[in-house]
Amino acid sequence: METYYLFIVGILFLLAASDLMVGVANDAVNFLNSAIGSKVAKRHWILLVASAGVLVGSMFSSGMMEVARKGVFRPENFYFTEMMVIFLAVMITDVIVLDFFNTFGLPTSTTVSLVFELLGSAVAVSIFKIMNTEGETISNLGNYINSGKALAIISGILSSVVVAFVVGMVVQYIARLLFSFNYQKNLKFVGGIWGGIAMTAITYFIVMKGVKDATIISKETINYISDHSFSIILYSFLVWTVVFQLLISLFKMNVLRFIVLMGTFALALSFAGNDLVNFIGVSMAGLKAYQIHAANPDIAPESLRMTELAGEVSTNFMYLFIAGLIMVITLWTSRKARTVTDTEVGLARQDAGMERFGSTQFSRIIVRIARRFAEHVDKVTPRFIRKLVAKQFDTTKAPRYSNPKDAPSFDLVRASVNLVMASILISSATALKLPLSTTYVTFMVAMGTSLSDKAWGRESAVYRITGVITVIAGWFFTAFVTFTIAFGIATALYFGKAPALIILLAIAIGLLIKSHLLHKKKTKQLTDEEIVDEVSIVNRCTNELRKYLKQSIKVYNRTIDGLTTENRRQLKEVNEEVEALNMEAKKLKYNVYYVLKQLEADSIETGHYYVQVIDYLRELAHSLEFVSRPSLQHVENQHKGLTREQAAELKDLSNQLSDLFDDILEMIKQNDYTRVPDAIKKQQDILEDLNKIRKKQVKRIKQGETGTRNSVLYLGLLNEIKNLLLHTINILKAQRDFILNNIE
Repeated sequence: METYYLFIVGILFLLAASDLMVGVANDAVNFLNSAIGSKVAKRHWILLVASAGVLVGSMFSSGMMEVARKGVFRPENFYFTEMMVIFLAVMITDVIVLDFFNTFGLPTSTTVSLVFELLGSAVAVSIFKIMNTEGETISNLGNYINSGKALAIISGILSSVVVAFVVGMVVQYIARLLFSFNYQKNLKFVGGIWGGIAMTAITYFIVMKGVKDATIISKETINYISDHSFSIILYSFLVWTVVFQLLISLFKMNVLRFIVLMGTFALALSFAGNDLVNFIGVSMAGLKAYQIHAANPDIAPESLRMTELAGEVSTNFMYLFIAGLIMVITLWTSRKARTVTDTEVGLARQDAGMERFGSTQFSRIIVRIARRFAEHVDKVTPRFIRKLVAKQFDTTKAPRYSNPKDAPSFDLVRASVNLVMASILISSATALKLPLSTTYVTFMVAMGTSLSDKAWGRESAVYRITGVITVIAGWFFTAFVTFTIAFGIATALYFGKAPALIILLAIAIGLLIKSHLLHKKKTKQLTDEEIVDEVSIVNRCTNELRKYLKQSIKVYNRTIDGLTTENRRQLKEVNEEVEALNMEAKKLKYNVYYVLKQLEADSIETGHYYVQVIDYLRELAHSLEFVSRPSLQHVENQHKGLTREQAAELKDLSNQLSDLFDDILEMIKQNDYTRVPDAIKKQQDILEDLNKIRKKQVKRIKQGETGTRNSVLYLGLLNEIKNLLLHTINILKAQRDFILNNIE
């Protein structure tokens, strides 16, 4: 039995290491998004600054957060065996849930995850204890669960969402009035004061969130800091203001870069110093529980109360240092950290374009109300004020880039506001002992500043609002999911013991491997796109076209095969592929603006031919959708399948289409369009065959050989095959003109 519990402690530590990696991948967005979005420096320099913050923060960590051992439940009322069940359930759930969110690029709160995992597992064990204890009912649940603490955390999070958004919006509006989008011009006048305020906030933030709760700092020093907080703030403001003004006046330094990098360091320090316990706190508590058990060998594990866990527990410095190293390594190597960061940066970027999220009725209503409100405000605002505001918010005065891909998602003014306001809000909440999530605060500040900065224009507002709502809903969904999963896992461990543990670990490992493979596939697609971007714009467009046409004919052939064999699973897979093709075509459509800008930079005046190619690709995608979707619906509804003659006719058409596509792909690959007339001749031959097949189907209908559903499907397929042929040849002609005019 002793070996079994030692094995559990080992599992807890392995899960803690895994949790550190997936946790950093999720929370990296908190301190990286502003620096990366503003492109304040090369990515490796940003990561170096963040790594320094993470290491310093881990050294200053306050050890194990109270909530991990006694914040949600009352450990003195649980036995050792029950505590190990709770801790195991929490760690298994945490790794699975956080990795799931990271895979799909959605930031979530590790604090919320931890609280509701502890709550779910503790509630499960408490219910079973009550059931096995005479004289106790469900009304005694309060003896085991500290519900007041959990409610305080939830209320703090809810209020922080609103406060962070409003504060970010208001402060960014003021900052933009001061700097305008041509911020370099006004930097020499207000840069010193702005830098003084910003760095004072960041300095105070580092003190309040880092040094104040550090176990390696003496209590005398901490008390001195607490007693002289106002003096620290005042002197910091004076010193930083003077230093920045001198740097601006004498050396023409862009102090906003320094502010953004220091803000990144401060938030990284806060993350490591405070959120570190979300990843290792439970494992440290499990280790302490095992040490209590080892120190009491005469007491059976199922009879040993965990009263000592309710007292003060410190964490070994070496554990904190190792955890800090793991986080730094993950920060540099995790592609999932980049995915989560890209989500928030994408929602806050200044320009419109391909949006990750769609629109909903709710987001459309919000935008409609906001526009009407803005129109009413505009009517009652004096004209000179409107002119002043319009001048300061004129985005055309922002710096221009010959290649749009070189442009940052937002400028240094907004990045500095993001970091400074997040620092102020988090440090203020710490001083007032109010619980809140750093993820929620940093995300909502970024969303507030982007709204105020006109990033949510009429072209993108509904999509950005949908994205924000999706992320926020994901946070609260996390609470429900983590509670439910932890409850279920704790139940299985409570009754299943060792066999249940082995099965659950196998399931968790399987889910993690599947998640890793899924993310690896997405990463490969991203890498392929980045490789293509390295070649010339014309070659990139050609490669994209060839790739799309290859996928199109493959999807078409699989659809016909799945329909003739009535393979529902294959048709469902094909429909997913068609949806991906539609998204790819939509993405190419939205990227037309950037492609044309690059063509213009290269003095190529053939952009309209490229636009034609993309338009025809969109039509081709629609034709494929109208082939695959009705086919799937026909099979799913169990309608009568195709006749042998119909299947043979479609198979013959598929062979002819494949030959045509092979010829077209070869022409595009070789840049040899002398055989375009031959392709047109093949197209006409297939169209003639289509007419003959349609007449045969009409004859079958008259003779009653096919039913209504069969006939509607078949005639619809023939029509879409005709459209597919027309669009394909149009694509070939447009691509020919695009290439030949470019050569000329």
